[in-house]
Amino acid sequence: MAVLYINPKNRKGHIQKELQGHFSEHLGRCIYEGLYVGENSEIANVNGMRCDVINALKELWIPVLRWPGGCFADEYHWKDGIGPKAGRKKMINTHWGGVVEDNSFGTHEFMELCEQLECKKYINGNLGSGTVQEMSEWVEYMTFEGVSPMADLRKMNGREKNYKVEYFGVGNENWGCGGNMTPSHYSNEYRRYQTFVRTYDHTSPIKKIACGANVDDYYWTEEVLKVCHDPNMMQGLSLHYYTIPGEWLDKGSATDFDASVWYRTMKKTLYMETLINRHGAIMDKYDPEKRIDMIVDEWGSWYDVEPGTNPGFLFQQNTMRDALIAGINLNIFNKHCDRVKMANIAQLVNVLQSVLFTEGAKMVKTPTYHVFSMYKYHQDAELVESFLETEEIGLEEAWKVPNLHESVSISKDGKMHVTINNLSLTESYSVDTLLTETQVASVQGTILTGKMNACNTFDDPERIKPAKFEEFTSMGNKVSFSIPPCSVLHLELELS
Repeated sequence: MAVLYINPKNRKGHIQKELQGHFSEHLGRCIYEGLYVGENSEIANVNGMRCDVINALKELWIPVLRWPGGCFADEYHWKDGIGPKAGRKKMINTHWGGVVEDNSFGTHEFMELCEQLECKKYINGNLGSGTVQEMSEWVEYMTFEGVSPMADLRKMNGREKNYKVEYFGVGNENWGCGGNMTPSHYSNEYRRYQTFVRTYDHTSPIKKIACGANVDDYYWTEEVLKVCHDPNMMQGLSLHYYTIPGEWLDKGSATDFDASVWYRTMKKTLYMETLINRHGAIMDKYDPEKRIDMIVDEWGSWYDVEPGTNPGFLFQQNTMRDALIAGINLNIFNKHCDRVKMANIAQLVNVLQSVLFTEGAKMVKTPTYHVFSMYKYHQDAELVESFLETEEIGLEEAWKVPNLHESVSISKDGKMHVTINNLSLTESYSVDTLLTETQVASVQGTILTGKMNACNTFDDPERIKPAKFEEFTSMGNKVSFSIPPCSVLHLELELS
């Protein structure tokens, strides 16, 4: 018997909506075919954006979308993606598959996409191969309302009113594909470039995000913050971490794995908390008031591509293992909402840990999609104190993990939301939930469960889907339930 203790009176922090953000790169079939099919497509669309995909994403209350990369961002020149489409430059996408990029999806199309999704915009600028002038002019083109060369160019291209840009990344992975820079070199470049990322509308300032570390490169974090920790020039510092069950060159199959690989994957997923704690400690040293946000703008699972697909397109299947990866990470972000203010899973459609797959006119919701749907009630809620008794499980000592993982919040309507994951492949666990000085009036539950490698396909699109959960009892301040193996559970408690 496990016990989950919850103190609703102790509010631990505010869970930003942006913790459930997403990422869309010019990579494989994410943008083209996944999100954008063009205005003349036979697939139902509004201004080129797929109606089925837009509607599915809106159901998740998608809060923010990052674009155009990723590695692609530091070879993307924004002026190639504006104006009449017939005259836009073509380029080779050197990072992802060597395919021709026709730039038919550019700034205006991205803004149209976000307007349809009703979400915030997070744009990554080109520091790696672009100039200060190019980045500065892009910001002016998008956000300046008055008379200027770039604002006039935007108007000439059909957009009279300026756009709102909430977040702007000054480069991406500049320690690697964004220029192979040292942290000291990047720091000075960041100081220079960010100077010209101007906020023209001071009622809606742009938050500038610096390129942070790859996984556990604490030296990068330290060196960048030494030079750039002024919160007037940096409002966010990124962190990238992917759950990779194997090694970089042999990541493992998305669907063909055994129990030992399952627990190794869970252990590697939980490493996210170690990274947040350790990078966060360095940030606390330079920014004790937490005025600079940690932005985990690339996270998720990364496996070998599906057999027969372009290796540069990074297409992988999505199973119950990915559902647990999503649930664990989202719980971790919730519990560190005092420092982590945005996270962006990679990627939105048809790439890595996608929430949706498309194939022609067909669309499939993945297990990861359903987890985001279950967790959306945490958005804009208050994290409350919780403690869960756990036991270590697993097949090998080095890869043992806690059997259960949770986070708890109270939304603005006063309802409590408990999300709990069972990491065991074989065991159900009885859980008593005890609330301090609070009575429970009613309970509703939703569960996602299945075999570890079960997935949704175009032939069987609803093999894994949420089901109503009613296996609980409630009395006074106590809710008791049994959570089955390999599952993600959401409980909504009405308090009295």
